[in-house]
Amino acid sequence: MRARDFVRRHLLHNLGLKLTALLLAIGLWLAVASSPSSEVALSVPIILRSMPRDVEVSSEKIPEAQVRIRGPERVMRRLQASDVHVEIDVSGMKPGERTFDLTRAISVPDRLEVAQVVPSEVHLVFDIRSVRSVPVKPRVIGTFAAGYGIGQVESDPPNVELIGPKKQVDAIESAVTDPIDVTGVLDRVTVTRPAYVSDPLIQVTNPQPVRITITMQKEKPKT
Repeated sequence: MRARDFVRRHLLHNLGLKLTALLLAIGLWLAVASSPSSEVALSVPIILRSMPRDVEVSSEKIPEAQVRIRGPERVMRRLQASDVHVEIDVSGMKPGERTFDLTRAISVPDRLEVAQVVPSEVHLVFDIRSVRSVPVKPRVIGTFAAGYGIGQVESDPPNVELIGPKKQVDAIESAVTDPIDVTGVLDRVTVTRPAYVSDPLIQVTNPQPVRITITMQKEKPKT
């Protein structure tokens, strides 16, 4: 193919449309480039990516990152918190303490830049994931009828399974239930209540209601 034919077929074909598209692209770029700069602060959750199955975070709380984003005002108007990501790769993580640089963990859309991130670092503690069975301890409240006391308390199931960081799981002696009011009960009462632990890092693996039967009995008179 001769050079003249090549130019005619590939460069001059639909030349008007190509020039129009080029001018529109240049105009859009100039509009964005000349747009005044602005900043916005966003609260972004910190994502731990590729967490090993046998490891848990034992830090009390993973803070959110406060990220200040700077860029052209027209682009910033369309910015949403979901467009900004703070991700830490924890693949291969072992139990222990680790500090991560958040300034290297942030991704933002094109034409935008990170002006500031608070905190700039996050310190986390990791522990082995532990599973353990503990007894259920029903929480009984109320005013007993005169001359009566608690004779027997039965839980079905009697134990629940917990999962979480080993240090926290090992410190739990029992799971408690929501209160059970036995005011005025003279014989027996059966209720269902969920069992839980107060530590937010620990979960009940099968959070089904526990069936609790409380039997009252008459106290023996004091001699």
